[in-house]
Amino acid sequence: MPLIDVQQITKVYQLGDVSVKALCAISLKIENGEFIAIMGPSGSGKSTFMNIIGCLDKPTSGRYLFDGSDVGSLGRDELAAIRNKKIGFVFQGFNLLPRTSALENVELPMLYNGVTARERMQRAMSSLKSVGLEGRERHFSNQLSGGQQQRVAVARALVNNAPVILADEPTGNLDTKTSAEIMELFTKLNAEANITIILITHEADIAGYSRRIIKFRDGCIINDERGKNI
Repeated sequence: MPLIDVQQITKVYQLGDVSVKALCAISLKIENGEFIAIMGPSGSGKSTFMNIIGCLDKPTSGRYLFDGSDVGSLGRDELAAIRNKKIGFVFQGFNLLPRTSALENVELPMLYNGVTARERMQRAMSSLKSVGLEGRERHFSNQLSGGQQQRVAVARALVNNAPVILADEPTGNLDTKTSAEIMELFTKLNAEANITIILITHEADIAGYSRRIIKFRDGCIINDERGKNI
């Protein structure tokens, strides 16, 4: 059974009297443990697609099955539970709380799960260690480099043991060397922890770290190919 099974998904936005079709009957299967890059120009539908598979938005028509569950039939609380426990999000802008330590930023997703303070700290410390930030737990965001901040964001995405990480332009604010370090981290998490990685990128060299590249244009998938790392 695929981890993600998208069946004839269409998304239409209504802008006044104008209907804009962002996705055109997309069908796609993603297996557990894949490492996928999604590419395409602005307006191609890739971000809309990511929002739907991340349970942040719903399609206008079609079905989306996540780990066998029909997402369209789920209520608000059930969708929130999937986002919190099964999907980790990493964004271009890091999205860290500025006056909060790395440790406290990583603890945030667990506040909604009834996890005790002691367990939150232990899990956050372990997650930070897994991304190479042992010893930086008490540093605030402005005391960390861009690469370190993105590692905190990755640690936060991992802390609930989510099987999937959705990363939207995760290297967009980073220099070349730091981008490579973050992508090596994703590669390690995929290979060693079997975490499914799905990332949006405009950059071919970043997409080259993946094992499957899916290209979007005008709301349609125009290419789906295996990368060099397969």
